[in-house]
Amino acid sequence: MEYEVVIGIEVHAELSTKTKIYCGCSTEFGGSPNTHCCPVCTGMPGAIPVLNEKVVEYAVKAGLAMNCDIAHYSKQDRKNYFYPDTPRAYQISQYDLPLCEHGNVDIKLENYNKNIGITRIHIEDDAGKLVHDPYTGGTLVDLNRAGVPLIEIVSEPDIRSSAEAVAYVEKLKGILEYIGVSDCKMQEGSLRADVNLSLRPVGQEKFGTRTETKNLNSFRAISRAIEFEIERQKEVLEAGEKGIQETRRWDDEKGEGFAMRSKEEAQDYRYFPEPDLMPISVSDEYIENIRNTLPELPESRRAKY
Repeated sequence: MEYEVVIGIEVHAELSTKTKIYCGCSTEFGGSPNTHCCPVCTGMPGAIPVLNEKVVEYAVKAGLAMNCDIAHYSKQDRKNYFYPDTPRAYQISQYDLPLCEHGNVDIKLENYNKNIGITRIHIEDDAGKLVHDPYTGGTLVDLNRAGVPLIEIVSEPDIRSSAEAVAYVEKLKGILEYIGVSDCKMQEGSLRADVNLSLRPVGQEKFGTRTETKNLNSFRAISRAIEFEIERQKEVLEAGEKGIQETRRWDDEKGEGFAMRSKEEAQDYRYFPEPDLMPISVSDEYIENIRNTLPELPESRRAKY
C-alpha cells in the first residue's frame, strides 16, 4: 500500500530580548549555572510575574512578517504539567486566545513552490535545562533558561516530506533573523522544532495516528528524524498494527528515535487563564506602528534582485 505523509511542525524560537518574559533576569546564553534567575523564574511561592512588553512587540512583528491576523485581545494561560526543569509545575502559555493566527509562508523547492499555513503564533516562557552528569549518573538542573521568552509557531498539517519540512523551518529562520526578533542559534537551542507526523493511505482524507518528535535543533536532525519516523510507521501499519499516539525523542548520534511517553491532549494540561497577568490588549495604531518597522523581507528583496 502507498502512504501519504502528513506533517505539522511546531517551531519554538527564543526572542532576543535583554531580559526574561516575566522578570528582569538576563537572557544571555552561557552564564554559570543558576546565576540568571530570581524568585519569579525559579517559581518561588508568592512571586508575581510581570509581562515584558518587548515580548509582545516581537511576537506581533513575527506575526505580521508571516501574514498573520493580530488579535486585539488575547490572554495568557497556565499549562499544567510536571517536568523537573519547570519549577512552578506549570508553564505560562496561550491556549484559546493566541496573539497571532491564520498566517502563511511560501516555500521554494527544486521543482515547485508551496504555501504552508500557520495556525497560530503564541508567546510563552521557556523551561530550564536538565544536565545529565556522566560521572555520577545523576541529573542536575540549570534554571538560567527558565523564563526566557519564546514564540511558538504552529503550522497547519500541510507538509508532505522531509524536504518540505526543512524548507519551511529554513524559511521561518530567515524571517525571524531578518526582522531581528531572534538570533535563531540552533546549536544554543534558540530555535527548536517539534515534528508531528502521521501516515495515511493515499486517497484517504482522515489523518492517521500521529507522533511528536521533540526538540530537533538542526536541519539535518529534522530531515533524518522524519525519514526514520516514516519508515517506522510504515512497518507498524504493514504489520497490521495500529500506531500509538506518543511523544518521541531523536538521538542524532545513533540515528534513531525513541518513545518517551504517551502523547498528551489539550485537556490533559488543564489550561485555565493565568490569574496573575492581565489580558493583552493592542490597538490598530500599535499594530501599524510595528508593521512600519518591518524591513523588506528576504523573499521580496531576492525577487527584486
